[in-house]
Amino acid sequence: MGEAQFGVRHVIGAPVATTRLSEQALVCMPPRSAKFTLAEWKLSNDQKCRNTEDQQQLADRILGECQRVREETSERSEIMKATTDRRIEERIGDIEFNKKELQIQRKEICIELEALGVYKTRLLDCLSSLQSNALNICRKCLMLRDGRIGIDLVVDDVEHALQQEITTILGGQSLLKRVLEQLNEQMRRLRATRYLLDRDLQYKQAAIDLDKGSLSLKPTDLCLSIYEGYANLDPANISAEEYNVYSANNIKLAAKEVTSARPIRMFVDTLLKQVIDDLWVAYNKCNHAFSERIKETKIAKGKLEDMHRETTQKIIDMQNNILQLQKALSDKEGHVALAHTRLGRRAQRVGAELVRDPPGQALYYECEMLRHSTEQLQQMLHEATSSLRYLLQTQIQLEEDINVKMNTLKIDEVDCMTLRETMDYHAY
Repeated sequence: MGEAQFGVRHVIGAPVATTRLSEQALVCMPPRSAKFTLAEWKLSNDQKCRNTEDQQQLADRILGECQRVREETSERSEIMKATTDRRIEERIGDIEFNKKELQIQRKEICIELEALGVYKTRLLDCLSSLQSNALNICRKCLMLRDGRIGIDLVVDDVEHALQQEITTILGGQSLLKRVLEQLNEQMRRLRATRYLLDRDLQYKQAAIDLDKGSLSLKPTDLCLSIYEGYANLDPANISAEEYNVYSANNIKLAAKEVTSARPIRMFVDTLLKQVIDDLWVAYNKCNHAFSERIKETKIAKGKLEDMHRETTQKIIDMQNNILQLQKALSDKEGHVALAHTRLGRRAQRVGAELVRDPPGQALYYECEMLRHSTEQLQQMLHEATSSLRYLLQTQIQLEEDINVKMNTLKIDEVDCMTLRETMDYHAY
């Protein structure tokens, strides 16, 4: 075959002598097609017309079907959207109903916590008052009564009453502390239940907000997106029954805790009243013992004062008596000197005149009588002096006893009773 048949053309600008086959660009020309007949031409036109008509009919059917599908899917989408919206609204209503129930129970818990807080304050006030007021006063009264002196430092009914009152106060404190522990435990349980309700309410409010936000979305919103992940688009794994049971259990738990808290308040009221009544009984009993002891001490002090006045009068009488005895003795000295002088003078008689005559006998008896009288007066003076000394000692002892009673009265009537007037037991 020649060069024209293969369509070989030289590269422009390259020498012909140096052109090789590998450096030439070859273009293959297809062979000339065969010619068709007129019948074939008509048949081809008819076939194309029929194909075109068939495709147009198919297109018409597809257009109609597409219109129907569009309308059907649009209507189905609207129905499903309306159904979903209604379901979401119903769900929001259910959640809001449960939320209201939880809020009611939470309010009850808050009210009960506030009430228990008041009762806790009452218990703490009562315990503080018993410790800082009543108990300290009773112990201080015992300490003050240890300041009694002498025979008045006795274990009497007042001391027993004070010890009994201290025992009553300590017993009341023990009871109040135990009920305070129960009250604190109940408040802790109420706070824990309130925490569970708060968390449940928070979750429910978040669910309501999400559902309301979902309900407000429209298909034309720009914030919409299509999920293209592989995980399940609905991760919910809690059934409706489990959800209802969970909410119902929270409501029941809250109601149970509130119901359990109310008897504690009644018990606190009863216990406070009982403790205060017992304290008042012990207080009145102790005050009665103080009154009786003060009355006895005053009676004893009055007797001692009467005896002291009588003893003082006796001392004055005895002192006057001693003076009179001393005066009598002084007077007797003159009579004795006179009698002795007369006997001495008569002893100077001489001779027969030195006779035992009646005057001499009288002088002798007078001297004996005067000696005996002097001895009697001296004996009485000695006894009077001893009696005066004993009376003075008795007077001093009576004064000491009176001072002891005065000290006791000051401790019991002034110090202790003044302190006890500050003791106040009330309902708290």
